[in-house]
Amino acid sequence: MTSSPALATRDRLFSVRDVTTIALFAAVISASAQVSIPIGAVPITLQVFAVLLAGLLLRPLAAFAAVGVYLLLGAAGVPVFAGFASGIGVLIGPTGGYLFGFAAAALAVALLVKALCGRVAPIIAEGVACAVGVAVIYAFGWAQLMLVAGLSPAEAFIGGVAPFIALDAAKAAVAVGVASSIRRTGLVSVRATA
Repeated sequence: MTSSPALATRDRLFSVRDVTTIALFAAVISASAQVSIPIGAVPITLQVFAVLLAGLLLRPLAAFAAVGVYLLLGAAGVPVFAGFASGIGVLIGPTGGYLFGFAAAALAVALLVKALCGRVAPIIAEGVACAVGVAVIYAFGWAQLMLVAGLSPAEAFIGGVAPFIALDAAKAAVAVGVASSIRRTGLVSVRATA
């Protein structure tokens, strides 16, 4: 028995356009990692901006997949992490929690935008979603920094969270503005399903 083309398309998790968009965002996240200013154990990069943008523009599973592809490329040895680093050692190292936090944050942002749209103004929904996304990144990064580097909670916060709060708030604000502009062009459609 053969299935109809319409049924085959409906049963796929991702369309061809989704796969292309996921690959594009994985590339954007990879490129954003190379805009790096080392200030200690945790460098300043543009990754938070790129991850939040993925969450704002993509369906939840696609946003998660875009970061997942980025992490898999890095784990496989492609030099996509900050400073052109790669490998499992980066993921299990002191700053690896931030990388895992990116995947959780992209998913959280996309889910929150989806849940809040129509209930509050879009800019409020996106602002709240980005704030939660940044908090998720910090939670993952802070926890792994404490565990791997053997820092106290206060030391990990001072070294791995506090210096980034103002910059990441600015990145979130820019991500909201850029997402709105991109949506107006129609290049990326707002997701209707998970």
